[in-house]
Amino acid sequence: MKKFIVPIQIRWSDIDQNRHLRHSAYYDYGATVRMKFLNEGGLTTKKMEELQVGPILFREEALFKREVTLEDKITVDVEICSACEDYSRWSLRHNFLKADGTVAAIINMDGAFLDLTKRKLTQPPDFVKEIFRSFQKSSDFKFG
Repeated sequence: MKKFIVPIQIRWSDIDQNRHLRHSAYYDYGATVRMKFLNEGGLTTKKMEELQVGPILFREEALFKREVTLEDKITVDVEICSACEDYSRWSLRHNFLKADGTVAAIINMDGAFLDLTKRKLTQPPDFVKEIFRSFQKSSDFKFG
């Protein structure tokens, strides 16, 4: 599987008073990239409504490595780091890279699936499992 990478256009509204990318913009970009991946795999908001299932986050942590400014060109990828065999729980990672390959930030997250009717954690349907199987696996990926 080829790594899913999205170029990001940094917006003026994402710059803070120190003239670099504000901390919360990293989380917004990460969410944009992973939802784009799910959408392109067929897991659209409409499909989630049909299946009555949605992803939820337990933890989202950013590690800031290098400053990103308005003029920087960055890409953000998404990879799966760990998962239960049934993909009911999973961990994803986003790597933020500058044009020269420098790692600007890393976001690590842990999530699961919510049954939208019962409002309880659930095992995702096979359709969703297949999409999660298609994530690029990180070099340290593990089931468990």
